[in-house]
Amino acid sequence: MKILVTGTAGFIGYHLAERLAERGDEVVGIDNLNEYYDIRLKYARLAESGVAPAAAEIHDTITTSRKYPNYRFVRMDLERRDDLFELCRRERFDAVCNLAAQAGVRHSLTNPYSYVDANVAGFLNVLEACRAYNVGNLTYASTSSVYGLNAGMPFSTSDNVDHPVSLYAATKKANELMAHTYSYLYGIPTTGLRFFTVYGPWGRPDMALFLFTRAILAGRPIQVFNHGRMKRDFTYIDDIVEGILRVIDNPEEPTDGPPDPGLLQSLEELDPSWSPAPYRVYNIGHGAPVSLLEFIEVLEAELGLPAEREYLPMQPGDVAATWADVTPLELEFGYKPKIEIAEGIHRFVRWYRTYGTQIFGRS
Repeated sequence: MKILVTGTAGFIGYHLAERLAERGDEVVGIDNLNEYYDIRLKYARLAESGVAPAAAEIHDTITTSRKYPNYRFVRMDLERRDDLFELCRRERFDAVCNLAAQAGVRHSLTNPYSYVDANVAGFLNVLEACRAYNVGNLTYASTSSVYGLNAGMPFSTSDNVDHPVSLYAATKKANELMAHTYSYLYGIPTTGLRFFTVYGPWGRPDMALFLFTRAILAGRPIQVFNHGRMKRDFTYIDDIVEGILRVIDNPEEPTDGPPDPGLLQSLEELDPSWSPAPYRVYNIGHGAPVSLLEFIEVLEAELGLPAEREYLPMQPGDVAATWADVTPLELEFGYKPKIEIAEGIHRFVRWYRTYGTQIFGRS
């Protein structure tokens, strides 16, 4: 297939583009290379994929990877609708995987407009481009953050998600609603994946594993929020990419259901994850939460160093626990996460000792 992957200088996008190229798909990757976090890591990911940093500086010019002849990259902003439309008109993609977004819960508290611009306006441009140029399948990133104030565990896609606690989460729920509209009106197959705390080599430097590793190696204290009373469904990057590939290869189809939703006694009786349109949303996680304190202990053992811990209260917009019910993804796509937390942290630390210190130094 010819596949457009947005956000290929980002963590998940980098790994996905490489896997697609390795298996023989023709890949076009785009990224705007914003400076939400240290831009050196984004350039390093592109360089690892065979895209020279100098080429990545040029807007709207496609560069072929020196590592994968079937992978091309172009620096582009999804908010620039005409540029995206011209790319889709010229390339005629079979599928699109939209991983580009303004990420980060806490950043959305202080920079709200960037989230609406990138995650709402940018995603609308992706949907319109898919409609205009008959893209056969759209896969896109959502987030576990949409569950917001939900207390029942594990989180299920049949749960109501009307109570987000950050603008980031609200924009991602908006993406799911927008995708459903386009699936229903125009028959575009869309699949949203609610990611649960993705970690691994080349990961984001604003996430806990990266922050903790850098701090411990530098002899600085780590910040442990909610006084350590946190649990996360940590999911290794290879498991995430395997799930995305399965979704890309199997577009959604219209589903059977109640012939007339109006016959239902109330709208609340309709499972939020059901639709007659070629549309679905899935959780993609490991399916087994790990306490933050256990996570830190595993990292300490792997590094061979103790962490000086600074215990702090819960941050605004955060939640105490996440846990993914991945049963639908397992049943429909054969998704089976394989990497346990000790192995995942081992792989990250091995990567960091080689690459992370080259990129960021030892501070």
